[in-house]
Amino acid sequence: MKTYQEPIIPMPGLPLALIPIVLTIALLGVQIFYYDDFTPHIPLAIGFGITALVGWLQGYRWKDIESGAFQVLHVAMPSIATLIIVGMLVGTWIASGTVPMLIYLGLDMIDPSWFLAAAMLMCSMVSLSIGSSWTTVGTVGLALIGIGDAFGVPIYWTAGAVVSGAFFGDKISPLSDTTNLTPAVTETNIFDHIRYMLPTTVPAMLIALAIYLFVGGADAGADASLERIVQIKQGLADNFTMGVWQLLPLVVVIGLAFFKVAPIPALFTGVMLGGIVAILDQGATIHGALTFAHSGYVIDTGTATLDSLLNRGGVTSMTWVVTLMMFALAFGGALERTRCLEAIVTAIMSKLKSFRGLQTSAILTSIATNVVSGDVYLSIALPGRMYKPAYDKMGYSRLNLARAIEEGGTLVSPLVPWNAGGAFVMGALGLTVTAGDFTQLLYIPLAFACWLSPLIGIFYAQMGWFSRRAEEEVEAPSSIPVSEGKE
Repeated sequence: MKTYQEPIIPMPGLPLALIPIVLTIALLGVQIFYYDDFTPHIPLAIGFGITALVGWLQGYRWKDIESGAFQVLHVAMPSIATLIIVGMLVGTWIASGTVPMLIYLGLDMIDPSWFLAAAMLMCSMVSLSIGSSWTTVGTVGLALIGIGDAFGVPIYWTAGAVVSGAFFGDKISPLSDTTNLTPAVTETNIFDHIRYMLPTTVPAMLIALAIYLFVGGADAGADASLERIVQIKQGLADNFTMGVWQLLPLVVVIGLAFFKVAPIPALFTGVMLGGIVAILDQGATIHGALTFAHSGYVIDTGTATLDSLLNRGGVTSMTWVVTLMMFALAFGGALERTRCLEAIVTAIMSKLKSFRGLQTSAILTSIATNVVSGDVYLSIALPGRMYKPAYDKMGYSRLNLARAIEEGGTLVSPLVPWNAGGAFVMGALGLTVTAGDFTQLLYIPLAFACWLSPLIGIFYAQMGWFSRRAEEEVEAPSSIPVSEGKE
């Protein structure tokens, strides 16, 4: 029986490689900005079709294109499954009183005047401890959205602070999968890699913290704010049993993450515990708990603000996000399989003559791969593989490359709405975009730490600062195992 063997086909020329990317970006622009319709699904699907056509012109068959798309989708399946489980988690944790309890405690403990700074610090500490930006966003971040809403803070400001803090921990925690993936791809030591990221990460976090402190959150003495807080606390107390048992699902999930239990079983355990607490402590029926996990939590408290906060979650709430991710990942997989991305990176590298250009190009390539492919792993792995020989040839340490692709990969991921990271943030925090209203996408420029870090990295590259030469290495590179799944 003959087995199928993929053809060996040369890279396309740069003009041909650019065709699917340019046309897809143009379609996205028309859909989003001309028609005021933020539904990128079909433009990305058309982009996949254009890429398949380009591949056919090169000599690829449909089976080759299909295998490229399915390979990336297969790698991303843990991320997609995590998204679905987070939808279930949100529904059951609201029903169990876990999220209402966190909101109630936060309204008592956090001063509205420095809420944004507190939100960033809280998320950064949790994420650093467990190495998981996604778990942090889906648990602590969700509660902070509710607290911010009670304080009258716009949701995009709260989301920006949550994302800044959560992805800070993802970047420098040795427990993070992307922080392990990066040194594995560049063949560097993980702890050297983490130390070498501090010159860009620390200033970015301090600047972000200063901005959040300056903005504050809300006027703690405003009568309207105080009245709103009292109303929401009373509504929570009237509709939910409040006690220590409500915090059990959160404590267990964070504990499982700390002991390196994989995200999917850890989060699903949280779903089960949320359902059990909802039944035993909140009076929900078994059918009700199952419904909350599938369709989300529904309640009528008589307070419109509280209802909009609590009526969310469920598997169905993630449908838009999951389908968007699948279109984006299939498009990215086709681009990689037809070697279009490789052709573009190779063309860029052929023009580089200095370390300044090399380092800047590595950061920008990771950012561009994030935007085009929709996959954070590809934005780290592709530039990491392609740029290694250039750093060796110029005599510079690969730690420079590792920092560049971490900044352009991990930190930019949540800022691209159709990327796995951005889609997760929008789905978990309930950020929505309607026709002609892109207000909630303002979280992207307000996630200061995420985009300041690559900018600082580019500045360092131009100035020649923190640019270690290869002869300055004091330790031999070590191979670091890559953890499976996404946060």
